[in-house]
Amino acid sequence: MTVELNHTIVAAHDKERSARFLADLLGLEVAPPFGPFTPVQVANGVTLDYMETTEEIDQQHYAFLVSEDDFDAIFARIRTAGLPYWADPHHRHPGEINHNDGGRGAYFDDPDGHNMEILTRPYGSGGG
Repeated sequence: MTVELNHTIVAAHDKERSARFLADLLGLEVAPPFGPFTPVQVANGVTLDYMETTEEIDQQHYAFLVSEDDFDAIFARIRTAGLPYWADPHHRHPGEINHNDGGRGAYFDDPDGHNMEILTRPYGSGGG
């Protein structure tokens, strides 16, 4: 059996702003609107489909596995934008990155409070 994640819906108060925020930080493009969604597609074909809501948003966690070079570029954009970042998902280690499994990782919030993560090694992959 082959099962792949194709897309997920991300709630936002301003779908264009939130999609652009993520795309700009990750070095991606915002795709043309599809129905009520503003999609951002990542390299493995999965799209984050931003959908606007006026309701309260339950914050979610989205983790992006990136190369070491991409981490450097994304992290530089985070710092240039003056965004707060943390080494952990609970935001207990501000202004730090982690070195889990011998890689690097950092967390930052999007405009709607979703907990975004960039990491260079999948959890449990060893190496530290």
